[in-house]
Amino acid sequence: MANHPSAAKRNRQRVKRTDRNRAARSAMRTTVKKARAAVAAGEPAARGAVVLAESAVARAASKGVLHRRTAARVASRLAKALAKSTAR
Repeated sequence: MANHPSAAKRNRQRVKRTDRNRAARSAMRTTVKKARAAVAAGEPAARGAVVLAESAVARAASKGVLHRRTAARVASRLAKALAKSTAR
């Protein structure tokens, strides 16, 4: 329980920020999951799904939802999986 006005305001800001970050993280995870599924299934639309996923990951990193190195690692693994699946 906030005991002074500035603490109450910080709490309100925290709630808003948490909701916004949760939505951004969820959307990013969904696109990455779809891209991984497309690559694993060998779908022709896998390249487009990976591009969308990399964009979502970069957006999340730019907003501070995801650490930049984590974003780079996720994007790299997606690209590597796509290259491996198309090389077959």
